[in-house]
Amino acid sequence: MRSNIERVINSNDMGTLGTASTSSRIAIRTEHLSRHYQMGSTLVRAANDVTLSIPAGEFVALLGSSGSGKSTLLNLMAGLDRPSEGAIFAHERNLAEMSSDELAKHRSHTIGIVFQAFNLLPRMTLEENVELPLRLAEVERNERMTRVREAVDRVRLTTRLSHRPSELSGGEQQRAALARALVNRPTILLADEPTGNLDSKTGDEIMELLREINEGLGMTIVMVTHEQPRAERFAHRMIRMADGKVMSDGGQG
Repeated sequence: MRSNIERVINSNDMGTLGTASTSSRIAIRTEHLSRHYQMGSTLVRAANDVTLSIPAGEFVALLGSSGSGKSTLLNLMAGLDRPSEGAIFAHERNLAEMSSDELAKHRSHTIGIVFQAFNLLPRMTLEENVELPLRLAEVERNERMTRVREAVDRVRLTTRLSHRPSELSGGEQQRAALARALVNRPTILLADEPTGNLDSKTGDEIMELLREINEGLGMTIVMVTHEQPRAERFAHRMIRMADGKVMSDGGQG
């Protein structure tokens, strides 16, 4: 059985990194979406009756304190978790009705994910880490090399291809993780606290890269963060969550 990392870094057969076109103007849409967990006699409402719509090409920040439901919502968008109630659509396909194989294809063809903890494999070089999703998908070697160079060039790490994670700074490791998320040429990029392990300057550099990807590729980005000032600087729209619910949904300011 494949690990969670393997599940979310599979590749697809879409166009080049320079195109993130979609067949739908709405990238993500939820209708009365809920995810509840039973803990003993207590029902935990991690996501509770969430209805929202994210147009293709938008850069959205999900804000909230720990336990507010923002990471649960991101996992539902990724197809890593299933809703207890309601519906969630990615390009008008309802993830709640998909089989496990269909969800795997959703992650492979539509989604790129960046984690706070980088999740790079320590014995692999940067190049091998970025290439891994393509190897898992059995993409031809020549095509793999082309895609890897595209993704690594996008995050400006071309001179570090032969380095292992321990030889990279925190910012370089996060850029490598970002290249791995881009190598499958997704239309939606999900970022879970991508600057959480970085200092302020390096965090801003990662955010600038995310903005370049959003503006240059037209890629939809949904980012979980608790850093409101940074969200105000970089995101088009901020959605604030608490107790599993959307408390406010609007633009900057």
